[in-house]
Amino acid sequence: MTLALVIVPIVLLLLGFPIFLVLLTSVTVALVFFMNVPLVVLHQNLFGSINATALLAVPFFIYAGELMGRGSVAQRLVDFVQGGVGSLRGSLGVTAVGTSAIFGAISGASAATVATIGKVMVPAMRRAGYPETFTAGLITAVGAIDVIIPPSIPMIVYGAAAEESVARLYAAGVLPGLMIAGMLAIYVVWRARRENFGAGEPFDLQRFLRATGRSLWALGAPVIILGGIYGGVFSPTEAAAVACVYAALVTAFVFRELGWRDILEAAAATVLFTGQILIIVACAGVFAWLLTVNQVPATVTAWLNALHVQAWMLLLAINILLLAVGCFLDPLSAILLLSPLLVPLVKAAGIDTVHFGIVVTVNLAIGLFHPPFGINIFVAQSVLGLKLETIYRGIIPFVIIYLIALGIITYVPEISLIGVKYLLAKP
Repeated sequence: MTLALVIVPIVLLLLGFPIFLVLLTSVTVALVFFMNVPLVVLHQNLFGSINATALLAVPFFIYAGELMGRGSVAQRLVDFVQGGVGSLRGSLGVTAVGTSAIFGAISGASAATVATIGKVMVPAMRRAGYPETFTAGLITAVGAIDVIIPPSIPMIVYGAAAEESVARLYAAGVLPGLMIAGMLAIYVVWRARRENFGAGEPFDLQRFLRATGRSLWALGAPVIILGGIYGGVFSPTEAAAVACVYAALVTAFVFRELGWRDILEAAAATVLFTGQILIIVACAGVFAWLLTVNQVPATVTAWLNALHVQAWMLLLAINILLLAVGCFLDPLSAILLLSPLLVPLVKAAGIDTVHFGIVVTVNLAIGLFHPPFGINIFVAQSVLGLKLETIYRGIIPFVIIYLIALGIITYVPEISLIGVKYLLAKP
């Protein structure tokens, strides 16, 4: 069985096979050669893994983000944030952070934010004389906020894998996401003042009011999504469906920027991306079943209990593991692969699984832009025309900032759980 659970996955990963084939092949080898179980179990678990209501939110949020990202939403949000920032030195950098946080509350897809916000911000920052390494590092890093601030697709997948409430995870992600955005903004201002670049423009009230008026419909999306969830009006899945309708109406009939062809193209892109996600979910679900029936999580939990590992030590070891895994696997694959092993461990250690979900999400968000294989790095390179070596040099201070934030979030669980306490409090 060690061959199927350990050797086969490692060999196939090193050979460059897609993660869903790695997982599916491992399960097939185990069923055929090591277990006396009918192969129909494979089919049943494949379909059973995606038979979760929470996963319906995934295509809806992707589609809403696709629609809002194809028009002028990004530019309207940039104008709104920049108008409010005013004469602050480093204002364009702060605008990039703020806009990414707001756009993340619409989309929840990191790579899409890097591409969409980057197309607006990179030319403006170049014209304003921002150092190229700083611009490259900032734009590549800010997209990671989007998987921490709800609605977050990795949180939906973690909720399904760990059998945890997505609404609770969303409530827990608000403050950590805002904290990271604040830390990035403070660093941008400090760096701009130290190196004397990025002088802002004087605050203009009329300009700000005009920008606010133009962005109201775009700002309505996160208000409806998050307000509806925390107000108890609808569930996260229902909120995703409402977001789709809202995005279609706003982009097609209010902004008048998308025609039926654009709406259908956005739907086609959503179907493709959703298929890529759900095939991983299905195969990872079967692999998780294989681990469970072979009592791997229970064995590991008993082994750690025998060692009397303290909770802080366990969290430190898991952080190191997740940071390493995040450099090679996308967040969804990592969550589905590791949750069956890690969730029982943290439960046994008395760690809240909602808090742990935020720790996992932040870890894997760092992997999105961490060298050498962070997906945001390659998006910034291909879509924005930034050089790879420039991105690698520029990303280092932002990785450090995220790591500091990760340490705070890991060992101060109240930062995550206070959102659950107050945003989901019963009246």
